[in-house]
Amino acid sequence: MNRTGTTTRDRTGRSRRPAERRPPAAVTPLARRRPVRPRHRHRRPIQLAVAVLALVAVVWLLLASPVLGVSTVQVDGVTTLPADQVRETAGIDPGTPLLRVDVEAARARIARLPQVASVEVTRGWPRTVVVTVVERVPIAIVGEPGGRSLVDAEGVLFDTVTGEPPAGVVPLDVADPGPGDPSTRAALAAVGALAADLRREVASAAAATPEDISLTLTDGTLVRWGGPEESDRKGAALAALLEQLADGGLEPAATIDVSTPAAVVLR
Repeated sequence: MNRTGTTTRDRTGRSRRPAERRPPAAVTPLARRRPVRPRHRHRRPIQLAVAVLALVAVVWLLLASPVLGVSTVQVDGVTTLPADQVRETAGIDPGTPLLRVDVEAARARIARLPQVASVEVTRGWPRTVVVTVVERVPIAIVGEPGGRSLVDAEGVLFDTVTGEPPAGVVPLDVADPGPGDPSTRAALAAVGALAADLRREVASAAAATPEDISLTLTDGTLVRWGGPEESDRKGAALAALLEQLADGGLEPAATIDVSTPAAVVLR
């Protein structure tokens, strides 16, 4: 009540009534649903079976099928050694699945050929085996005519020659030719230090001991070489001297001593 004696209800002519509450809406319960299982679970056994079959097919293709069997044994790098001999020595049967080829065993068999310095055997997919050979290069020949043996720079005797030796191959006279003989290795160091054109002018080489190497030129000139040390310098000195002799700048000599290459002596 205020000062005039009226109440708030008298002024407004109405009284505040509490707001009417609406009844809650009816809720319909959802039906229980069964959990849905992923469809891919049903496919797993099928996918696994397909994967196993695919794996079996790949293994069969690589290890048993003639589809990837060897059809060619390719031989590279040979010049004097017959390629058919290399193929026969490799022992690789045509049609063998390429993955089953024992390349190490084939390499070992080919490496035993005397003419082979080194060899590599690889698979060349889809159906080829590649054999790459490095042949021994002869620089000397030992033995008696009719059954002489070629010798490479390491002293290995690797092939028999019944006729004339190849051009630039020097006949070598040593007591016990072979890679383990010091005199053989010393003489080969001297011969190997000569340029190819100069080597053709050497009729023979000899080594009574490792420190007593001598060369005989095609014109009969005797070259005293000494030991195998400084062979490159000795070879260069001999080449320069022979060039001067050919030009007439020096008088011919029966003996040329290059054992000390800085002071060559002509006799």
